[in-house]
Amino acid sequence: MEKLNVGKCHIRFFWFFISLCFALSFLFLYFSSVTLFDGKSRYDYPVLSPYSNLMAISENDAKPITRSPATDHVMRNQSDSIDRVTVTNEALPMEEKGDEPVEDKPVKETSSIDKSKRSEPADERLPITENTTGPDSDICSGRYVYLYDLPSRFNDEIIKDCRSINLWYDMCRALENGGLGPQLVDTEKVFSHKSWYVTDQFTLEVIFHERIKHYKCLTNDSSLASAFYVPFYAGLDVSRYLWGFNTSMRDSAALALMKWLTKRDEWKLMWGRDHFLVAGRITWDFRRLTEEDQDWGSKLMILPEAKNMSVLVIESSPWHRNDFAIPYPTYFHPSRDNEISQWQNRMRRLKRRFLFCFAGAPRPNLKGSIRGDIIDQCIASRRRCRLLSCDSGGNKCQKPSHVMKLFQSSVFCLQPSGDSYTRKSAFDSMLAGCIPVFFHPGSAYVQYLWHLPKNYSRYSVFISENDVKAGKVNIEERLLRIPRDKVKSMREKVIQMIPRLIYADPRSGLQTIEDAFDLAVQGVIGRVNKIRRGIRDGPDSEMDYREDESWKYRLFGNVERNEWSPFFTNWKDSDS
Repeated sequence: MEKLNVGKCHIRFFWFFISLCFALSFLFLYFSSVTLFDGKSRYDYPVLSPYSNLMAISENDAKPITRSPATDHVMRNQSDSIDRVTVTNEALPMEEKGDEPVEDKPVKETSSIDKSKRSEPADERLPITENTTGPDSDICSGRYVYLYDLPSRFNDEIIKDCRSINLWYDMCRALENGGLGPQLVDTEKVFSHKSWYVTDQFTLEVIFHERIKHYKCLTNDSSLASAFYVPFYAGLDVSRYLWGFNTSMRDSAALALMKWLTKRDEWKLMWGRDHFLVAGRITWDFRRLTEEDQDWGSKLMILPEAKNMSVLVIESSPWHRNDFAIPYPTYFHPSRDNEISQWQNRMRRLKRRFLFCFAGAPRPNLKGSIRGDIIDQCIASRRRCRLLSCDSGGNKCQKPSHVMKLFQSSVFCLQPSGDSYTRKSAFDSMLAGCIPVFFHPGSAYVQYLWHLPKNYSRYSVFISENDVKAGKVNIEERLLRIPRDKVKSMREKVIQMIPRLIYADPRSGLQTIEDAFDLAVQGVIGRVNKIRRGIRDGPDSEMDYREDESWKYRLFGNVERNEWSPFFTNWKDSDS
């Protein structure tokens, strides 16, 4: 009996073992299939940033895939007026027709990118490149910038074709000295040293390119780069075709550039979200929504690929996420730190004869312009206001010495909107230590957030253009009511801000002082790091806002109705 019982136990154990093996095999096959499926769905597509309107691009063919319809707006900047219209437009893939072939430069077989990284999880291949300091740390850690070597048609050939850039005057001289222009001759003792140039307001992209060539944290190892700079001279390019050319000519270079970029391994790391370019014109010159030849500008900034990039312009759109305003270039490009401090001290010592001044011309054909009202008030103020008329014969406004002499002699400088919200004059006046008076928040406060203090009352005066139109404010009386101590404090703040508003000479550079270029690069890297965090850790709930509310979030950190909301209802305000 004992032998029978032992035999039965062996038989039961045998069948139990067989059943267990079968169950384990089934579970192994099941989880293997799930893992394979999950792996495919996870890595077949590029990681999206937290911004809902950005475009994903398929890794197989590098063509754009529309994630969701986006509402775009455009302002057409005509020579004498601005028409603001709201248009709903779906983001479309880049057009194939009309693209001109671009010959790629020879590429080495060994790439600076480890291609195996493309299949790694987002949180492993997209580290936050924060700047760290320590005895053994790399001083450029988190600050490296990769400079693309573009085909010459996107920059050098545009410079060679300089005579076609502007219909009214020769831009070739303006492009001398790396975009700084000819050196100024100081016959009226208005300037200092030899660091002053006749700088054109539209050469910023050339100046920036020259500066970044000498950037101390430049790298040709893309795996180290925190940001990727694309030296496309977008403003100079489109300037050649703004008058008398069809839309195909205006868009040709932009379309060809995006086609070239999307083939690069560097682009595919984050699908352009870590890329930036500088376009030295206002944003409205690059936001054409239709294919009608009579419509203004190119469509560079509404291309799906460009929406992923950061585009630096001299005037940004308050209603879009992908462009950021940086200062207009002034006439001052110091090569040493002490030149800045000497200029600041000189501005502190000046005796300013006039309470306020205005340099400009009326805009009779521009609906809603207050320039005529400002000119009338300046004339009525007689000895307290100095007017430099820009529509008279000889146009003294084109001569830097006349403009800077006016600003140096005034306590306040009036800066109303012109053909667009912003003016180069605002930066020239602050360079002269003159306190700017703005009449619309779009002229500065929602624009240059990397360079100007958010607390605008520390360095400027705001007078509503609506009050000027309605005749509710007398500018002279308003300025006279500001206490003398407050005026002194504001002027000192403006003078302290000067380094942040100028671009140093690219051929030398500053040692201890950060200029407008440095702050712009920091701003770009900070934005890229924020996008990386969103990819790694998940979108920030605070970033969940409509694109046309961008100006609110950037300035106030929320999208609630605020003191500036009434000024933006002409376009589209979320609270209207």
